[in-house]
Amino acid sequence: MSTLREAWTRRLYSTLIPAVPVPFKADGSIDWPSQERYVEHMKAQAVEGVAVWAHTGRGLYLGREEREDVLVSWREGMGPDVLTVVGVGARVQSTSDRDFLNSAVDMARDAVEGGADLLMPYAPIRFRNHYEHEKKIEEYYREIADIGHPMILFYLYEQAGGITYPMSFLSRLLELESIVGIKVATLDSVVTFQDIAALLRESCPDVTLVTGEDRFFPYSFAAGAKAALVGLAAACTTLHLEMTGAWFSEQYGQFHQQALRVDEFARAVFTEPMEGYIQRMLHILAAQEILHPDGCHDPFGPPLDDEDLGRVDSMLKNLGLV
Repeated sequence: MSTLREAWTRRLYSTLIPAVPVPFKADGSIDWPSQERYVEHMKAQAVEGVAVWAHTGRGLYLGREEREDVLVSWREGMGPDVLTVVGVGARVQSTSDRDFLNSAVDMARDAVEGGADLLMPYAPIRFRNHYEHEKKIEEYYREIADIGHPMILFYLYEQAGGITYPMSFLSRLLELESIVGIKVATLDSVVTFQDIAALLRESCPDVTLVTGEDRFFPYSFAAGAKAALVGLAAACTTLHLEMTGAWFSEQYGQFHQQALRVDEFARAVFTEPMEGYIQRMLHILAAQEILHPDGCHDPFGPPLDDEDLGRVDSMLKNLGLV
């Protein structure tokens, strides 16, 4: 086990890291007063980390100045003892493969300069169907790794902008020494999650398995996850902290009770249209009066009707969360 991975194995064990959204106004601008209130709220939840610029935080859609301001907000607001995981990558629309790679590396450097503890590269979907896709994908991760900062690999389901990697190729990526963990978010493929967990146990036991499985969040711990990084925990965070804490303290009766509540929460939030989950999370934060109602918009997701959000409200009332 490398010294770097050994240190991060200890640091990440049992942590819950919410992937936090950005409160937008209807015109697409950031609602900064709501952002400040959100940071203060999350600081009071005693989480051990936050993930910014990730898919939930629309990191690839933010301008560079917006991204930097969001990172400063979380980094300064949460304090130096709270981990900051930062999503990095590039938009597919880059004019060339070289521009795409350069943009991803530049964003990663910005994240490091902004105080990121861990980088979490987006899957390079530009190369998903490239005739040399494995070569290009490996080049992408190696160039970010060359920065010399610890990283969490992100295995994301394709509907949300990920790439399905064969286990043999994934094993090769995990040889990069700067990778200390892998976040797995398949949405509904328990088999894939189990296979990746087995790969880590057998070949890479010093790489931390981080669950991003919002729809089978409780089970993912039983399947081998040692930490969690989920958009689901960006609201009603105490609910998820209690379940995670019960698992790692081996209070399995309490874990089971909380798992049922977390599953009900997830069913209302992570449903079709799946990309609407960010709007639903912002809606919950507004319902709990953490965000101002004017600052709970997701300009990059699908519109949601009153019936959809009404189901979210019913769930919150049923679980006693509002």
